[in-house]
Amino acid sequence: QVHLVESGGGLVQAGGSLRLSCAASGRTFSSLAMGWFRQAPGKEREFVAAISWNGNTYYADSLKGRFTIHRDNAKNTVYLQMNSLKPEDTAVYYCAAERSGSYIYTKKYEYDYWGQGTQVTVSS
Repeated sequence: QVHLVESGGGLVQAGGSLRLSCAASGRTFSSLAMGWFRQAPGKEREFVAAISWNGNTYYADSLKGRFTIHRDNAKNTVYLQMNSLKPEDTAVYYCAAERSGSYIYTKKYEYDYWGQGTQVTVSS
């Protein structure tokens, strides 16, 4: 089992920045592939970014250049740095983990474990 806890969400003005954190426990973090997804009201949960165990990354096309995912294996934590935020970035952001850490996963069904989510609200 892997337990994931997100933090760092909140209210920010358009153009601002936030850094989300996801702390993992229960399994060797360095072996996990990690991802971030988000879900806006009335919409499907969508892929944001992913990182493999060795630091390879992948982003949703629409978010490249504004969002950055990175991990600190010593702290069992993955981060999502979000810059130049827009009102359309408003959503609940979820952290996810997959046990086969060698690859990058972009589909919800590929992930074994999920956090409870953290709300990000961007005001105009």
